[in-house]
This record gives sequence, structure tokens and C-alpha cells, in this order.
Amino acid sequence: MSIEKNIILSVLKFTKNGPGLIENVKNDAKIPLVTALELLEKLQNEELIYLKDNLIEANSSSRLKLAAKAALIGADIEQLSNLLCWQEFEEIVALALQSNGFTVKTNVRFKHAGRRWEIDVVGCKKPLVVCVDCKHWQRAIASSALRRIVDNQVERTKAFAGSQPNVALKIECTQWERAKFVPVVLSLIPSSQKFFNQVPIVPVLQIQDFITQFPIYIETLKFFTQTFNKLTHDL
Repeated sequence: MSIEKNIILSVLKFTKNGPGLIENVKNDAKIPLVTALELLEKLQNEELIYLKDNLIEANSSSRLKLAAKAALIGADIEQLSNLLCWQEFEEIVALALQSNGFTVKTNVRFKHAGRRWEIDVVGCKKPLVVCVDCKHWQRAIASSALRRIVDNQVERTKAFAGSQPNVALKIECTQWERAKFVPVVLSLIPSSQKFFNQVPIVPVLQIQDFITQFPIYIETLKFFTQTFNKLTHDL
């Protein structure tokens, strides 16, 4: 089990910025080439990597699945977190939203009430505007820290709703009569709570299921409603 864990960690290390060399992974994991190839072929059969000549390829979705697999067999969460790129969280939630019919913008920056704000991912699908904060915490998180994270995302989402319409951003929801702006926090590892003050805390590998079920329990979540009139539609 530890050999498999080590090679997954090495794969994550050397595919962080693109395809990695099998030789580098083998040396880093400190295992014979024959053993490395057997384990890499196993990961390829599980559709977690793709082997091409002497290279290992893994996209963002595969790398997140590799990280989850490594965590299950005892890898250190802090180490795993450091091996993942920040953008991979945003990419995976953006893809999940798009596959469910949402239009998506990432790294949305705006001004409201004399302050500058930023939301990692915004997804629009009438009547919902999902505002996601991608958190990279590395270990179990205390309730006090989780409260701050949630409160900050609620504040951002409220500000974003209040800043619309914004001609520069061209957010689709301003063409609707009414929109519900919903704060969401995305994490690498599961939190002790699935919801905090009516805000969902979603592990990244469960984002697809969450989005699929989202419309069912929207009325139980915290959201901010914004109404747009005919003048707004013409902006």
C-alpha cells in the first residue's frame, strides 16, 4: 500500500506543470522500474493517468482523483494539498457547472460599496447564480475558522448581487427578471459539516453530485435575491 501511495505522490509532483517523465517518478518514489511500470499501468487502467512513450499525463480531474485515492491509503493531506495547483480547484468546479448547463466565469473581480472583491467561480443557470469560493485547507478545520470562511463568502456573494448589473462583467443573470445568488464553499477534503449557517461546504470530488441535486434543496440554503427590470435588460 505504501508503494502505491508513494508513486501516486510522485506522479502528482511531476505532473503538476504538465506531463512528467516516468524516470523521474520512479526515482522519486524509490522503486525499481519494473514495479513502477506495473503500478503506473494499474493507474492507467483506472483511467487516472495516460502513459505515452516515457511520459505520464494527467489532467486536473485525474489529478484530483489521484489525490483522493492517495488520501484513502494514508497520504498526508497537507502534502497532497501542496502537490495540487490552486487553479485545479477552479477548473474542476467550472467544468462541473458547465456540464450541467451553467455559463461560467472564473476569477470575477468587481467593486461594490467602495471595496474591491473577487469570487473564484460564478455559474449562472436561470434562476441561480452560484458563487463559489475554492478553499485549499490542508487539515481538519475548526468551527471558528469555518465560520470566518463562510461569513466572508456570504459577504462576497451579497456584494456581488448588489453590484449587478455590471456592464464590464456581462453576467448572464442581468437578462433575467430575477436571480438567486447562492454562496458555496469548495474544499479539498470533507468538512465535519456539510452545511454551515445554510451555506454548503462541498468536497471537490462531490461537486458533480452537489450541482445535480442543487435545485432540489435551494430553498433551504442561504441566498440573495436580485430583481432586474426592463432598464437593466437593456444595459
